[in-house]
Amino acid sequence: MEENKDYNSSQYEDDDRMEAPKSAKSIRGYQTIIVILAVILAALSILYFNIHRQQQEEYDLLLVDRDSIKSNLSHLMEDFDNLQISNDSISQSLGLERSRADSLMERLTKERSWSYAKIKKYEKEIGTMRTIMRGYLRQIDSLNTLNKNLIKENVSYRKEISSANLRAEVAEEKASELSTKVRQGAVIRARGIRLVPLNARDKEVSRVKNASRLRVEFTLAGNDLAEPGERTVYVRITSPDGYVQSNASAATFEFEGERLTYTASRDVDYQNEDLAVGVYYNDGAGFTAGTYRVEVYADGRLAGQSDIVLR
Repeated sequence: MEENKDYNSSQYEDDDRMEAPKSAKSIRGYQTIIVILAVILAALSILYFNIHRQQQEEYDLLLVDRDSIKSNLSHLMEDFDNLQISNDSISQSLGLERSRADSLMERLTKERSWSYAKIKKYEKEIGTMRTIMRGYLRQIDSLNTLNKNLIKENVSYRKEISSANLRAEVAEEKASELSTKVRQGAVIRARGIRLVPLNARDKEVSRVKNASRLRVEFTLAGNDLAEPGERTVYVRITSPDGYVQSNASAATFEFEGERLTYTASRDVDYQNEDLAVGVYYNDGAGFTAGTYRVEVYADGRLAGQSDIVLR
């Protein structure tokens, strides 16, 4: 009996010695796992802060671009305000462009979510407005030059009046013709611009969301000084979100040395008399309510434009 007790006691001591190394190994294993997890956590923290810093830097650059766009638009608005012209048609067009600049500035001020795509969109709109303004400057310079030449010729003709009544009559007639040419010009103008939404049966609808296509209606005004004959008329429709409506081909035409995308075009036979024109545009994606801008171009010039609200 005594021998059995000694044997059992010895066996229990051996089992305790075997369990002790196993516990030590388990502790070291947990410590290793903790160290690995700590390293991974540190790496993830560094990665997160790097990404956050990069995103902040990119956002700061977007804000710089935004401020630059606002500054350019402010300068453009000042240029519009500084333009003075007695020509009613040009003055009205300048007023519309100034209103468009005010609307764009309001959108810029209210914009809260910035991205590179929006920056490019606003830059494109300001570029288009600056191009249109350069066109007005050329027209104003041309009118001023013509007026100066007319004044010089009138002075010359009036000097000749004293030499003979016949020469005086001829001089006055020529001066009158030049004055009329300055007032009328040789540019074809588009008036009465309308934008009509149509359904699939080509019936006019009251809600643009129900329209399958749009019809632009206008009249090319008669002008005896314009060159008669066939010519292509281009129409640009800008949707309420500021994009020019166009087909998949995105066809372009030349305007003041640049290529502009147009919505639709039509060949007409102009014979110096009022000519009613209708141009159609189909858009499978549908249309949204809001203010549309319609621009009509003929002979490489802006013939007319109008802002039209479709409900």
